[in-house]
Amino acid sequence: MLRAAGGRSVYGGPVSAQLRVVAVVVAHERRELLLACLRALAQQTRPVDLVVVVDNASHDGSADAAVDLAHELDLPLDAIRLVRNTGGAGGFAAGLARAVAGHAADRVWLMDDDTIPTPTALGELLAVDERYQWLGGARPAVTASRVVWTDGRDHPMNTPRRRPLARQADQRLAARAGAVPVRSSSFVSMLVDASAVRRHGLPVADYFLWNDDFEYSTRLLRHGVGLWVPTSVVEHRTKTFGSTDADPGQRFRWEVRNKLWMFTRSSSLAWWEKVAYGGSSARRWVRTFRRSESPQVLWAAARAGALQSLRPPRTTAQVLAGLGPVSEQAAGLEAGTWR
Repeated sequence: MLRAAGGRSVYGGPVSAQLRVVAVVVAHERRELLLACLRALAQQTRPVDLVVVVDNASHDGSADAAVDLAHELDLPLDAIRLVRNTGGAGGFAAGLARAVAGHAADRVWLMDDDTIPTPTALGELLAVDERYQWLGGARPAVTASRVVWTDGRDHPMNTPRRRPLARQADQRLAARAGAVPVRSSSFVSMLVDASAVRRHGLPVADYFLWNDDFEYSTRLLRHGVGLWVPTSVVEHRTKTFGSTDADPGQRFRWEVRNKLWMFTRSSSLAWWEKVAYGGSSARRWVRTFRRSESPQVLWAAARAGALQSLRPPRTTAQVLAGLGPVSEQAAGLEAGTWR
């Protein structure tokens, strides 16, 4: 488990104050959680410049309720109503495209609709981002919050992976800035540098669910700086407390397919990391089967996922085609033509 490093950061630096920060919230059929998330965003001590809500074809009035609440809170908001559910992967790809290509963001703050940031969450991320650079470090591609469950325990679903073989000098530099070097991050409160999006593209929308944040964050951080910021805290209001090796049922096919896609078709990991993380995934799958009350369902899902992994994922531009202006923005960023 990661522990706090360095002293508590204090937001207020002149550089980070001038950055344009766009929050992206991906929503699907969780109206009340989305509204709680927006209320928390409106209470940030360092205000967000804009919130992009990506509504993944909800039928519970999420988008309209978000617009109404934003007016009430005086919260700048752009609601994207997708006509089909593109999953978390597609939602974050669409939101990143709109934030970077449509709203000229300098940093994009990603989160699910069940993420409730504490008031200083954004300010702490920006303070560490700025301090790390002031101390001589490269601009972080990713800064990530500490994620807790409703009772305050660190959420095992959103634990970042420390950067393996990190140099002592890099660890000391991160500690002085109040952070820990990491190799991956969850989309639950992940602040992304827009220039990294332009260099490395968008999340693979065809992942739909699971491992999309792992693939994307490791892609950004293979040669980039990633920092975990323990003083930036958000609450992840999942129904239960647990990690991804809980019994997933038929959704296990996405876990298998996406991991196989990642290990065989993504450039996000070095070969030795694929071996290490592949072994870790295999051990997690064994635990999943042992704990499952319906292992036959998992076997069927695993076979389906393995078969689906034989074809390559569609491009993100293909997955997001036909969704209006955000489709053009995503295609432009993927092609490297939208600056």
